[in-house]
Amino acid sequence: MAGNLIASAVAAGLPITGASASTPSAGTGKYIFQGVVDGTGAVTATIIIEGSVDKINWVTLGTITLSGTTSANDGFTSIAWPYVRARVPTVLTGTGATVNVYSSYS
Repeated sequence: MAGNLIASAVAAGLPITGASASTPSAGTGKYIFQGVVDGTGAVTATIIIEGSVDKINWVTLGTITLSGTTSANDGFTSIAWPYVRARVPTVLTGTGATVNVYSSYS
């Protein structure tokens, strides 16, 4: 199993409507996604994971909703897609909050 960081240090206070760069899959089984938000005080973030076969038409594979004090993380699994990417479509909350999104595949 291999893993990588697909979105790094997305900062609080900005609506991030663009997506991370697409990441090609090397697996044919399952993808595992994990989102992490870190900051000070109450922190929240929403992360949308998308998959595509052509890097043009994107399908929502799942949504990770994070909420906690100082940090929070969650994730899900999906079938493998040729390309995946992450989007943070809303403003993050929390002083100095940042989001990282990780993926791993088998």
